[in-house]
Amino acid sequence: MSRPRVFITRRIPQVGLDLIGAVCDVDLWDEPLPPGRDELLKRIAGCDGVLTMLSEKVDDEFFDAAGEQLKVVSQYAVGFNNIDVEAAKSRNIAVGNTPGALTAATADLGFALLIAAARRLVEAHEYIHADKWKTWEPLGHIGWDLEGKTVGIVGMGRIGQAFAQRCYGGWGMNVIYTSRSPKPDAETQLRAKRVSFDELLEQSDFISVHTDLNEETAGMFNKAAFEKMKSNAIFINTARGGIHNQADLVEALKNNVIGAAGLDVTDPEPPALDDPILHLPNCVVAPHIGSATISTRNAMAEIASDNLLNGIKGEPLRCSVT
Repeated sequence: MSRPRVFITRRIPQVGLDLIGAVCDVDLWDEPLPPGRDELLKRIAGCDGVLTMLSEKVDDEFFDAAGEQLKVVSQYAVGFNNIDVEAAKSRNIAVGNTPGALTAATADLGFALLIAAARRLVEAHEYIHADKWKTWEPLGHIGWDLEGKTVGIVGMGRIGQAFAQRCYGGWGMNVIYTSRSPKPDAETQLRAKRVSFDELLEQSDFISVHTDLNEETAGMFNKAAFEKMKSNAIFINTARGGIHNQADLVEALKNNVIGAAGLDVTDPEPPALDDPILHLPNCVVAPHIGSATISTRNAMAEIASDNLLNGIKGEPLRCSVT
């Protein structure tokens, strides 16, 4: 009996490859950059399952190229805005993702960006390497305190609540949030208060984004939003770059409309080396590393592999979005 065929669009931790390789014939794209569209469509032809990244557009063209035997698309990420879920449902193709595994790591990275932006760490680091550090400076590199401030959470899901817990428990911050629905656990445990988006913009010292990218949230942080924020507010985005209008963010940072920003995501991603977002002293940018810890990436690989194998067998996925 022939083994199922799968295509994996990028190398994942070995624990996942071993699980899949024990059961399936694996075609692994082992290049540092994602496969081009034509190559992707060629490689998935005849596959029973495909393990994808956020870089792959999974739509009707994708499903047509794969063929009728395709049973499952397993996403190595929490987000799945690159996947046409309704098109998958109409073809009875299961779609899985990896929620939960990266909650703590992403919340930690978000808080690291907040501290780095508030205390001007990257700017100070570059100051040293430019041979400008001559003595202790009483007015040098003065940043913002964190203790007792108000943090606004946009999207109080797992990661948003984990970020808020670090702010509340570690620095005694006042937590406010926007969300589609009330979050009683956060309100009880963190004394969080649900407010309107405008109220959050006006009241927050720090704003951290943890919502999905969709038609409603795309570009929600634009010129008008930044102008409603405090002039010393710090904007953190570890969700998706498309949630902020990057040109508007650059202008807000250049003109001191807001104080600083910390980004793990950009739009586009990655930005060109001459993109202004990379050359602002009050903006810290990381290359989408929110989940980049050993245990987190291994856990993601295990979940994505389980989803792939279960989908091929026609069994319920461990983490399903369909």
